[in-house]
Amino acid sequence: MATFVLVPGAWLGAWVWEDTARALRERGHTALPLTLTGLAERAEEGGPRTDLDTHIADLTGFVEERGLREVTLVAHSYAAAPVTGAAGRLGDRLERVAYLDSAPFALGMRMLDLVPSEAAQELRERVAARGDGRLPMPPFAELSRSGSVDGLDEDQRAALYARATPQPFGTYTQRLGGPVEPAPGVDRVLVACRDFQGLLDSGVPMLAHLNTAPWRRFDLPTGHWPMLSAPAALADALHTAVS
Repeated sequence: MATFVLVPGAWLGAWVWEDTARALRERGHTALPLTLTGLAERAEEGGPRTDLDTHIADLTGFVEERGLREVTLVAHSYAAAPVTGAAGRLGDRLERVAYLDSAPFALGMRMLDLVPSEAAQELRERVAARGDGRLPMPPFAELSRSGSVDGLDEDQRAALYARATPQPFGTYTQRLGGPVEPAPGVDRVLVACRDFQGLLDSGVPMLAHLNTAPWRRFDLPTGHWPMLSAPAALADALHTAVS
């Protein structure tokens, strides 16, 4: 059985993995959802200095302090950035990286590189207007332009917003430093939801390598938050990936 460390995307905490973690445990796995600094129940720990390095340290510390080995790191959305950094630092503690509706970051990348320059400037202005170095969760009409909300009912959408925490913006502006490559032999998995499936199948050059070995791909017919919209199906995909 596998040991999963489940890392949430922007604005979210360990709570978002509750149903998926339960389903993985029912299949015999160890499932450990993690909240990163500055988010959810750890909101008060974050501040203007909270950045990508902070979240990488969260991950490596979580694994090392618990003496975990043969770990499968699961990165949802934004978490691809800190998980890529942690994967390059965990050495033989890491058995597998699984990117959920996301992909590994290249050395020197940052979250703001994934949005057009005008949109990036708008995000900076929102953060400046708040004055606390944090980015609030945008409305669904805006979010749906980069990630499908398919499968989320009205109650789930309301809960997502009620429990979301403004994201420390340093995690978006800091570029990923090395090392970024996992140890040789680390298994590499993609779990792709509808929108990301389209990107992977469209021949986007920067994603082309993800459709070839050593990558293994599992598709889910749902939107960008499968841990809410399809937790059992997500658990099945992760279970199959480690079996």
